[in-house]
Amino acid sequence: MTRSAFGLGMAAAMISLPLAAVGPDVNLPAPIDPSEYRAVDPALASLGQLLFYDPILSGNRNISCGTCHHPNFGTGDGVSLSLGEGGVGLGPDRVASTDNRPEERIPRHAPALFNLGHADFTTLFHDGRIEVDPTRPSGLRTPMGTEMEAGFASLLSAQTMFPVLSPDEMAGHYSENEISRAVRMGLITGDDGAWDLLTDRLEVIPAYRAAFVQAFDLAPDDHIRFTQVSDAIAAFMELEWRADNSPFDRYLRGELPLDAAAMTGMTLFYGAAGCSACHSGAFQTDHDFHATGLVQFGPGKRARFQDHREDRGRFGVTGAPEDLYAFRTPSLRNVIETAPYGHTGAYAELRDFLQAHRTPRAAWDMYDPALTTTPVLEEDTFAPLADLAARDAILAQVPFPDQPLTEAELAALTAFLAALTDPQSITGRLGVPEDVPSGLPVDR
Repeated sequence: MTRSAFGLGMAAAMISLPLAAVGPDVNLPAPIDPSEYRAVDPALASLGQLLFYDPILSGNRNISCGTCHHPNFGTGDGVSLSLGEGGVGLGPDRVASTDNRPEERIPRHAPALFNLGHADFTTLFHDGRIEVDPTRPSGLRTPMGTEMEAGFASLLSAQTMFPVLSPDEMAGHYSENEISRAVRMGLITGDDGAWDLLTDRLEVIPAYRAAFVQAFDLAPDDHIRFTQVSDAIAAFMELEWRADNSPFDRYLRGELPLDAAAMTGMTLFYGAAGCSACHSGAFQTDHDFHATGLVQFGPGKRARFQDHREDRGRFGVTGAPEDLYAFRTPSLRNVIETAPYGHTGAYAELRDFLQAHRTPRAAWDMYDPALTTTPVLEEDTFAPLADLAARDAILAQVPFPDQPLTEAELAALTAFLAALTDPQSITGRLGVPEDVPSGLPVDR
């Protein structure tokens, strides 16, 4: 759907929002096709579980993937904007270190990790900066271009290379360690590159060496490759957080009815409210990019040399004017468990976010930083973007009018969204390991 068609469709859908009984005009998606999930090797997933929670893959050996993507917080971290390097603790209790403060917050909210092993997910990150692209030698398009090492088994596997290279996420501040130094010098692949330096750490741990030999049938002189690390982590995520057995899934498969409140919300979602114009398909996402005018909160995604606080979204990837302030439509699976909401996590409560999403212009005027769940640092500026020209530019891209939801509509939509929760995917299948081969502390 083009952005102009999206705007017309949403505007028409938002003129009137009566609560409706379930009727034949509700166009529901087909049930999830289980054959579209990638097959997962259990041994590879078990290795990936250890790597996911092991801080050894961070420059300073103090942060794991699980620090910002933890099952206790719906595979996020329960805060609006994360503290990566320079933070201490887990989730909402994470604070700035007294002796190694963060240089900057991570400017976007940590996204949830559900269903990323399904074939529908061909674009990742809020701005879609990595995606499947069969025309490229690697089969993927990433900011690293042709310099990216080939051999990742999937898009999800390739995604894992980015956090370990980010100074604010896992690599560490410049010159703190051999990983961050390599990143700063642009040494990623090859000898003395950041990836090889990380796998060197794994090579000297007998348990890891044995696990890689088993999972990848390595010969004695085969060095562990970072693509294999990534493949293992991806296999774990695909197994651990597959979410296809919610009440809504069982309803679509004809196994169980939905309760009355969820049915009312479902009718509204797929009918008069127009939510499914973007939140379509089996996972309630069209995997496309739309400008919705969400309040800009936090430092904004920008280059180090820039001093503005805007996040220009998809435009930063494509440079296309029509992509200004557009962000990828998130899947709504387990959304009740994945607070806070929005690409900056600007709203801690789902009902507040739903209303702001429907009334972006009013939301800017009424925004209160207390709506977030992010502990404030002394240097934080979490008021809405004060640059009125930038604010007007963001809102100018929104293709629909403000149309507030009633309390009854909010309650109905929330009941339906709760029916998208798959309990087993929330707790996970393998769980958090008691310990990891490096002996480093595990975030629990």
